[in-house]
Amino acid sequence: MGCFECCIKCLGGVPYASLVATILCFSGVALFCGCGHVALTGTVTILETHFSKVTSDHAMLTDVIQLMQYVIYGIASFFFLYGIILLAEGFYTTSAVKELHSEFKTTICGRCISGMFVFLTYILGVAWLGVFGFSAVPVFLFYNMWSTCATMRSPMANLTNIESICVDVRQYGIIPWNATPGKACGTTLCDICNTSEFYLSYHLYIVACAGAGATVIALLIYMMATTYNFAVLKFKSREDCCTKF
Repeated sequence: MGCFECCIKCLGGVPYASLVATILCFSGVALFCGCGHVALTGTVTILETHFSKVTSDHAMLTDVIQLMQYVIYGIASFFFLYGIILLAEGFYTTSAVKELHSEFKTTICGRCISGMFVFLTYILGVAWLGVFGFSAVPVFLFYNMWSTCATMRSPMANLTNIESICVDVRQYGIIPWNATPGKACGTTLCDICNTSEFYLSYHLYIVACAGAGATVIALLIYMMATTYNFAVLKFKSREDCCTKF
């Protein structure tokens, strides 16, 4: 066997679907965790500076945001390890499916592990759909503020009293109703939209939401690849049992 044929045979054992899913998963999780962490910090700064100047009014929200940041650390670490494990499992199952080694035999333990990864990836995929939906909430809130500011700045609006236009974050349940001032109106609202914290947090939330969507797509690719490989391994094990008799 020549060098070219050997390279082609080795490339045939690469789990391209799992490899693409791993790259997409790492990229999506990195965007979600990194951008989400910084955006949450910027959100706290905006709330403390403009909407809730009494610390006790948003103390619970600050604790929740800090907890979410710690959860982000755990998510990043878990998916780094899980992506590597799924990629290794993809190499294992691809070698089995394509029978790169003539002496290769599937075992019950190997099939059980593959089945476990199919089930776990399905559960994670459903969970990340919820994360994707949840990550769209701050994008919606910031978009409302940005669109309100854009309307006030637009010369086509012909607004006579922009001070009557307000954004009250208390109605979203972010801070309690007794928080002061709780809302921003007119020029104050425009000043908030012009701050670097608002601009950065808004765009980081968009990127984090896109990262969560990329992770969902990666998990769907994982599910398709692992399900197919598990089905072929199961069929091959039945074929091996039949050939024994």
